[in-house]
Amino acid sequence: MRFFTQRRHFSDLSEREVLALAIFSEEDDARIYQTFAAHLSADYPASAAIFEDMAKEENTHRQRLLDLFQARFGDHIPLIRREHVAGFYSRRPVWLSKTLSLEKIRAEAAMMERTAAAFYRRAAAQSSDVKTRKLLGDLALIEAGHEQHAQSLVDIHLDESARSEEDLHKRKQFILTWVQPGVAGLMDGSVSTLAPIFATAFATQDPSTTFLVGLAASLGAGISMGFTEAASDDGQLSGRGSPLKRGIAAGVMTTLGGLGHALPYLINDIQTANIVAFVVVFFELWAIAFIQNKYMETPFLRATLQVVIGGALVFATGIWIGSS
Repeated sequence: MRFFTQRRHFSDLSEREVLALAIFSEEDDARIYQTFAAHLSADYPASAAIFEDMAKEENTHRQRLLDLFQARFGDHIPLIRREHVAGFYSRRPVWLSKTLSLEKIRAEAAMMERTAAAFYRRAAAQSSDVKTRKLLGDLALIEAGHEQHAQSLVDIHLDESARSEEDLHKRKQFILTWVQPGVAGLMDGSVSTLAPIFATAFATQDPSTTFLVGLAASLGAGISMGFTEAASDDGQLSGRGSPLKRGIAAGVMTTLGGLGHALPYLINDIQTANIVAFVVVFFELWAIAFIQNKYMETPFLRATLQVVIGGALVFATGIWIGSS
């Protein structure tokens, strides 16, 4: 099978090439940690300091490896990177994203340290050459030390106050990116489709026609709301997060808000369908008021007045138009 690949196999590398590979890997990991630190510096300064220190630690280990290489093999380091070696652990390009969450970054960093340490341990166990085995074992210890050091940096930089501040920011970001556009979409989908759905139901007395109108109104409103939310703000200045995520939240919840009281009209009996739709609308409106109160800290009475009374007026308008 080696005939069909242009990449080297790790077992074919010399000790000189293994050490060169380790040096370039340390350089890459240091750059990744610096990228994480830059990404987090504005919103999570304590976590950014952790990754700055981890980058410095990687550079320290790189220097140790360079000293060892120079002592054993001289000044010329062969250019060999992870992508040149079949089976060698790779780094996913997640650090290129500008919308990575703090949890995702921490999980990625932990995975980076674990995969590096595990690879060197497996390689050392499979090596039959004494010098190569010792070299790979030393590299495994270095990488394992990175993971332990990362936890000590968390203890130093991320005290209780910093954790509380970062947790508060994460909650705020979750609300701005997902909850706020989602609630706006749910409210728009639930309220704006009430009039056409119930007007159609009372005017035609036909569940099938009513369902088709409700389906079209829900999907149309969802698509419109999703694109409007995504295009209204790129999130850079407002800090509301990814426009794609906000658009998805708004679009999906708008569609669900309309479908909630359109689906009952799959029932063939119009009277039964109306009753089920009434019940669904009642719970939809109260659910919106509850979400606003829980996540957006809107006083429950004000949320109730905004949502329930507003929805009831639109609902009554639909019935009035359909009955006239």
